Amino acid sequence: QVLLVESGGGLVQAGGSLRLSCAASGRTFSMYNMGWFRQAPGKEREFVASINRGGSSTYYADSVKGRFTISRDNAKNTVYLQMSGLKPEDTAVYYCNVVAGNRPAYPDYWGQGTQVTVSS
Repeated sequence: QVLLVESGGGLVQAGGSLRLSCAASGRTFSMYNMGWFRQAPGKEREFVASINRGGSSTYYADSVKGRFTISRDNAKNTVYLQMSGLKPEDTAVYYCNVVAGNRPAYPDYWGQGTQVTVSS
């Protein structure tokens, strides 16, 4: 099983940018498609973006398309989420996970997440 640790969240004004990181343990990281999810207060966790094993293919939720960019560095066992043009509705705890399509492959396992707060 891959262990995941998210970081990089914080408080930012609307229109600002943040880069989230997700560090994974294990030597098989490059075998997994990875994704980012988020959960806002009082809402269900939702898909944000995914990237395939080699990093050549990405997919985004409509709500973040054109503003967020997912990438990965398999040598560092890390997946990133570059967020720009942030909006108050992007406020949430962000999590990474192994994905199958746009769903978490391990829905019962989540890291601690990283809080993103966007002020208006």
